[in-house]
Amino acid sequence: MNSSQKYQTNLKSIFGAFDAFTMWKGRVALYAILRVLGIGKGDEVILPGYTCVMDVNPVKYVGANPVYVDIEPDTFNMDVSLLEQAITPNTKLIIAQHTYGYVCDMDELMGIAEKYGVTVIEDCCLCVGSTYKGKLAGTFGIASYFSGQWNKPFTTGIGGMVTCNDENVAQDIQELCENELIKPSFKEVLMLQAQLWVYKALIYPRTTALAQNLFRWLTKKGIVVGSSSNEEFEPKMPENFFKAMSSVQAKEGVKKMKSLEANIEHRKKMSSFYDELLGNKGWGIRQFDSSKQDPVMVRYPVRVKDKQKAIEDAAKHGIELGTWFECALHPIETPLEKYDYEIGMCPVADKACEQVVNLPLHTRVSKKTARRTVDFITKYCEEAFA
Repeated sequence: MNSSQKYQTNLKSIFGAFDAFTMWKGRVALYAILRVLGIGKGDEVILPGYTCVMDVNPVKYVGANPVYVDIEPDTFNMDVSLLEQAITPNTKLIIAQHTYGYVCDMDELMGIAEKYGVTVIEDCCLCVGSTYKGKLAGTFGIASYFSGQWNKPFTTGIGGMVTCNDENVAQDIQELCENELIKPSFKEVLMLQAQLWVYKALIYPRTTALAQNLFRWLTKKGIVVGSSSNEEFEPKMPENFFKAMSSVQAKEGVKKMKSLEANIEHRKKMSSFYDELLGNKGWGIRQFDSSKQDPVMVRYPVRVKDKQKAIEDAAKHGIELGTWFECALHPIETPLEKYDYEIGMCPVADKACEQVVNLPLHTRVSKKTARRTVDFITKYCEEAFA
């Protein structure tokens, strides 16, 4: 069994899926799902108006139309009370994005989908290990997709994964991959291997801001394998997009699966510690229905008065501060009009984009780092989730 097969077997086992598949990026995984579900021209795909443009691109690549639903202010997930009014006769798919690790209200969402005969898939790119009524996120829809990009729950450098909860979908993805999936180039694999070495050796909370700025510059110059290329900010599929995962990524994935339980436990512990630290300073903490869900956070979101100043000052002081989401279709460079989004369509999401930054929870974050981060960010905080 090679590394890719081992990784797929691990994923299949964790999620109790019919099958699992690995790909170059998370957006490639979404594209594969859309293809086998027959989503195409004129179809409508519902997703939250608080996401990454790389989630919208595959929808455009297959000729479908994205339909955006506003979010809840506390969990940043789709406001399911608005979902039904977004459904039309052309609606073929709902993407349930589990934002920051919070799980969507899956009872209500699945009930509405069943009422109208609409298929549901799950976006678990920001969510690994979270549960809803004791059931893992990623096990509700017909299929789910994940990302192993640098700042996700665990990283394989970049990387995408699909888990299938339907045998026919699994068989169709297997056939699609056998017929159309291409291998990454030797240069791409070599660059990615080098980047993984650098990441392991040099990326810590104090160095993250500097490293991110350098990485973005190198990506634009084509010197490193970035999470997004310049051509991916257009709703036209790039050449050689439908690409397989390399053995380098798969081997890294197998390693990360061995430490997944410890990773999840660390994130839960540090999230609770942020709750404690922020609460002690009089700031609001996370608000979610703990009787329904047990989230494993990828990052800890807070609202600030002046987001841009907070980000700039954090970089100067060696504070790791995430910018998700810079606009309704992150990142800020996205030409929103090309993706059928206008400011004001999702006002709660637009407000969140103006206010929300997020605090690190990865395994290199210690309690000392968390204290330093909270001491810094509370100078800029609004009362959280107000």
